[in-house]
Amino acid sequence: MTSPDQPPSVRDVQYKGAPLDAGKGPGLGCFWSQVMVLGTLLVLTPLSVAWSWPTWASAALLITVLLLLLLTGQTVIFLLRLVAADRRAAGRRRPLNSVTPTVGELEEATGSASPTGQSADAPAPPPPPADGGVRE
Repeated sequence: MTSPDQPPSVRDVQYKGAPLDAGKGPGLGCFWSQVMVLGTLLVLTPLSVAWSWPTWASAALLITVLLLLLLTGQTVIFLLRLVAADRRAAGRRRPLNSVTPTVGELEEATGSASPTGQSADAPAPPPPPADGGVRE
């Protein structure tokens, strides 16, 4: 676990109280098999009603689709967290086609980033209008 002194882009992604390990949990093969089964059942469920299958069979297909939607959604969230953990472990990355320095590189070069994310020498935003109206 990293200390709170490190910037958020360097901290480990937490999963159940420990750093997320990319080698654990479902992989892309599991995800794609879930998506294929879900797609098949999504097509088959309304067709079962059109083909006058027994009510219990159509209901079972519908309940299975709902449960599989939940499971597939959770797998997507887990895989997105894996991608985030991998990117954070790699540190700050440069955009591929960027010629100019990024804002993060400029802040690191000047060393003037404040904890709120604003530069110390940046002008303060103007106060809101006294009448509460919209600024033009």
